[in-house]
Amino acid sequence: MDKGPRDYCPRCGVAYEPLQEYCLECGSRLPTNRGVVGFLATEWQRRLAWYPGDWIWPVLLFLVITVAATAAAVAAGSTKRHEAATIVATEPPVTVGPGAPQPTVPTATPTSTLPTAPQPTISTGTLPTPPRTLSPNGVTTPNPNALAEWPTGKSGYTIVLVSLPVAVGRPNAVARAHRAERAGLPDVGVIVSSAFSSLHPGYFVVFTGIYASQAQASAALAAAHAHGFPDAYQTRVTR
Repeated sequence: MDKGPRDYCPRCGVAYEPLQEYCLECGSRLPTNRGVVGFLATEWQRRLAWYPGDWIWPVLLFLVITVAATAAAVAAGSTKRHEAATIVATEPPVTVGPGAPQPTVPTATPTSTLPTAPQPTISTGTLPTPPRTLSPNGVTTPNPNALAEWPTGKSGYTIVLVSLPVAVGRPNAVARAHRAERAGLPDVGVIVSSAFSSLHPGYFVVFTGIYASQAQASAALAAAHAHGFPDAYQTRVTR
């Protein structure tokens, strides 16, 4: 039996495998990278819900180095100031006895100034883009593990396999969708019912098929029942 995924994508909530670098659902960079940066990113997300991205680590390292260099420069300047201070004294007259002039008090004159601390600079650059799947001939191919998405602004018919309350969490709905894919059902995806006026709000809806007519959806309903979803039903999806 395959081991279950260790964590979920911080952006869309889809489960992912250990050492997986990019989310198969939304394509975002995952915090489980190899090396020191991956370890730090994982520890960050275990304590805080928001993770800015891997770029934060070189920036923090640069700031720490800048602060340390500034502190060292200030300490060195303070030492030089004390070493370079000179004492100018007026030599008292040799004459002694009544009416002899009093010696003057030596005065110290500093001869150095503190150095100016360097201004920190932060380099900027482009964030890495998710890798694309290439066929042997170098042509970009679709991700075979990606779920189907309902077309933007389109209304139509589909087969509802299962509806899960939003409180259950998107990862459970995604797991059901992948199960339907493995069973051989076409165009399997997950939508949020609240985004569609024809659906009851508050649910993650696992669907299969995007059909232009009710007749096409009716013809596909038997296949959903035969592939392990006896409670599946057809419905209209309207934006």
